[in-house]
Amino acid sequence: MAVRAVRGAVQLERDDAVHMHEQVEELLTAVLERNGLTADDLISVWFTATPDLHSDFPAAAARKLGIVDVPLICAQELDIEGAMPRVVRLLAHVESDLPKSRIAHVYLGAAAALRKDIAQ
Repeated sequence: MAVRAVRGAVQLERDDAVHMHEQVEELLTAVLERNGLTADDLISVWFTATPDLHSDFPAAAARKLGIVDVPLICAQELDIEGAMPRVVRLLAHVESDLPKSRIAHVYLGAAAALRKDIAQ
């Protein structure tokens, strides 16, 4: 079994804890489903949020999904002028037999514009 990294992002409509939880849960679920993974395949997940998001930690949404025995961490994304606002990104390290070329990186909604080269 190889260790792979999976990227993902979602843009929130507003800075609201309930909305953040819904969107991050959708993102994390899509990452797992599109790559044929379960929570047991997760090694760790790194979340970042743009500086305009203050309502909650994105990792709290993962905990609500029942992901309780996986190391999670949150950090603030760089505050770059002109960057897309209200974005939560994730980098998940997983155990998978998929080759790197078959990993499905997930960019939901408007966040697909962030990485048109790898967005699925």
